[in-house]
Amino acid sequence: MSLLEIRHLSKKFGEKVILDDVSLNVEKGDIYGILGLSGAGKSTLVRCVNSLEDFSEGEIYFGGKLLCDPKHKIEREKRREIGMIFQSFNLLEQRTVLENVELGLIFHHVKRKDRYEIAIDALKKVGLEEEKDKYPSQLSGGQCQRVSIARSLALKPSILLSDEGTSALDPETTSSVLSLLESLNKKYGLSIIMISHQMNVIEQICNKVAILDHSKIVEQGTVSEVFLNPKTEIAKKLIYSNEVHSSFQKNRFLRIVFDGNADEPIISSIALDCKMLVSIEYASTKTVDGKIYGQTILRAPKEEKDLEKLKRYLNIKKIGFEEVSDAN
Repeated sequence: MSLLEIRHLSKKFGEKVILDDVSLNVEKGDIYGILGLSGAGKSTLVRCVNSLEDFSEGEIYFGGKLLCDPKHKIEREKRREIGMIFQSFNLLEQRTVLENVELGLIFHHVKRKDRYEIAIDALKKVGLEEEKDKYPSQLSGGQCQRVSIARSLALKPSILLSDEGTSALDPETTSSVLSLLESLNKKYGLSIIMISHQMNVIEQICNKVAILDHSKIVEQGTVSEVFLNPKTEIAKKLIYSNEVHSSFQKNRFLRIVFDGNADEPIISSIALDCKMLVSIEYASTKTVDGKIYGQTILRAPKEEKDLEKLKRYLNIKKIGFEEVSDAN
């Protein structure tokens, strides 16, 4: 079931195109990643969704009904259904944790006697009810981001927009916050849009992804589809390590992707069955959409006949691969 649908959205600043004919569909229960380099238009897109910024063309639908277009902004009550967290936590330093969580409720005229219980419930969901009387300066960065998540949850949104919500955090704290968001998604059916320039963030919790490049969506699909078979140059740059990607410009490689739980040792099998030694340029395992995948970058054999022999062998074994070079 479609929860949020963006149809042909475009935005300009003067003559500069910021977003160009962007369309995507977020279904109920999705954790939808929007991935791209800085300046691609990711943050502008998510700010258009909640009317923090206007757009030039297109429409946004929510639950099958028009949410906003260039002539109509989101109504106040509909704003409650769209939560938002930012890279900066945007907490008021002179207010306690509890008072920060209550701010959205005050804006939406929730009665004082109800605000406390709602805010405490939201803090319980993020594991911070014991910190309710502390001030932001007394909390860690991860705790501050949890407070901002609780502030959104207090309004009982159907979807949460995260604009680089973990990029200011260290890796361990990032993993903890992502685990929290994944838990909220599974336990309460909260749909999430994750804006990020980091592939590992998308891989960890998202089930779908759209890649933005120079104002356009150039690739989209399930995270496993895009990870296993990236088609565009920007997707490959984001997925592969920078070191390996730069070496593509000078050499030919085969990228093979396989089930990380597979019993058969792929590289050893190539050496034994094909009677050839292969050089491993890069290897890793990743958890993508809850499944473990392995990827290995092999330096392609110099002789064309050996390369073709290796490709035939991989096809017989039903192992996904692609040739990667400066031609790609």
